[in-house]
Amino acid sequence: MRILAAGDHFVSPDLIRAALRRELSEDPPAGPAGAAQPQVTELVLPWPHEPFGPVGGVQEASGSEDRLIEALQGAAVCVTQMGPFTAKVFDARPELRMVAVCRGGPVNVDLAAATRHGVAVSFAPGRNAPAAAEFAVGLMLAALRRIPTADAELKQGRWRGDFYAYDECGGELDGATVGLVGYGAIGSRVARVLTAFGARVLTADPYADPDAVRADGVEPVELDELMRRSSVVSLHARLTPETHHLIDAERLALLPEGAVLVNSARGALLDHAPLPDLLKSGRLRALALDVYDVEPPPADWPLHDAPNVVTAPHLGGATRQTAHRAAAITAAEVGRFLRGRPLAHPANPEVTPTVPEA
Repeated sequence: MRILAAGDHFVSPDLIRAALRRELSEDPPAGPAGAAQPQVTELVLPWPHEPFGPVGGVQEASGSEDRLIEALQGAAVCVTQMGPFTAKVFDARPELRMVAVCRGGPVNVDLAAATRHGVAVSFAPGRNAPAAAEFAVGLMLAALRRIPTADAELKQGRWRGDFYAYDECGGELDGATVGLVGYGAIGSRVARVLTAFGARVLTADPYADPDAVRADGVEPVELDELMRRSSVVSLHARLTPETHHLIDAERLALLPEGAVLVNSARGALLDHAPLPDLLKSGRLRALALDVYDVEPPPADWPLHDAPNVVTAPHLGGATRQTAHRAAAITAAEVGRFLRGRPLAHPANPEVTPTVPEA
């Protein structure tokens, strides 16, 4: 049986191959499909050296449909992070039985088309939770203490001792009220770190168990209350049709004067249009972004010239540990598939995975 490792320059085919080897050698699948180690072939997609984007109706994909179709010839399983699994791809490769996606959500897969073709799709929730949580806290500290600005000024030969002035210096997490919009794998980790800093943590998440949230020392509240009470707000919600522009102009207007806003989740959670004026007026003391409404932001992006903005090019999950974790989670799913066991993280559970006879 053939498996395609459609990796990229982050979760590479070598990492996927090594994870599959460990998974399948420790507990070899029984029966015809497990009689020998599957043949693993490789495809290298261009991300992140080339930005991902929409391809053939799916989002955040890398490479072309035609190249993927060619590489999938004879493959029953594909492990990928960014491959564009569109209806065209599924139509062209009816022998495909499973797609294991190395990311927190299979946004690069047309799930309706996969389901029509009886292809099981899995994903890797939590693969970047430690990295994303640490990065979010790093953005908070960078924005609160103006670390990037101070660094840039000193490298230009300017010793900004005036940043120590009361009107210019930043604030602390210790004693601050920090609101987390979303309390999943990442938000809950951020809360633990913030609690260690001495912050009071609020969260707004309609899907979180309030008793479990309180057990973590976090106060569950409604979103509008969170916006009114928090001196720092950090976004950790999933992007869905319901959460698009969840933080809009009306909710931004609820923030207390001098608040700090951090978004390292998804750009479209936040309405960017009001942000320049909020920064110039001081309603927002600082803004830290790792994600954007358009990626990358255009040259005339208004926030390029706005004061007290910290930016990064969507790096929240960019650690080597994340890449290894993603490969290991998806390899385990492939192992379950080949052994005829239920998938741990099915994206289309209505499909019953069927193992090829040989």
